[in-house]
Amino acid sequence: MCKHIVNAQVAIRAPCCKKWFDCAECHGESESHRLAKTMEMAFMCKKCKKAFRKDMNTYEESDEYCPHCDNHYVIDAKTPQAVLEVEGEDIRKDARMLKDERVKAVTSSAARFQDFSDRIG
Repeated sequence: MCKHIVNAQVAIRAPCCKKWFDCAECHGESESHRLAKTMEMAFMCKKCKKAFRKDMNTYEESDEYCPHCDNHYVIDAKTPQAVLEVEGEDIRKDARMLKDERVKAVTSSAARFQDFSDRIG
């Protein structure tokens, strides 16, 4: 899974080292050489796991789909961003994290039995 593009739909095959990468930045981090440029790209769809080639000289809008499963792989990339959030469910849905001061604290079971000791015959 790519840490640079959260919603990557295809993997690319680097023409220089013939290895598969999720994005060009992943290639740059793991290899010591630069990514070679080419006009014929090899892709692997992450939905159907099948490889295909595209000629970038004649690339059209219809080429934005996997030829095997019609997965639309050219979408706006979403990069991960740091977000500070409170862990837990939405308080409107799940209020288990709140303490209601109106509810009495539950005492231990031994204390509850002592309260009823005079009623037991």
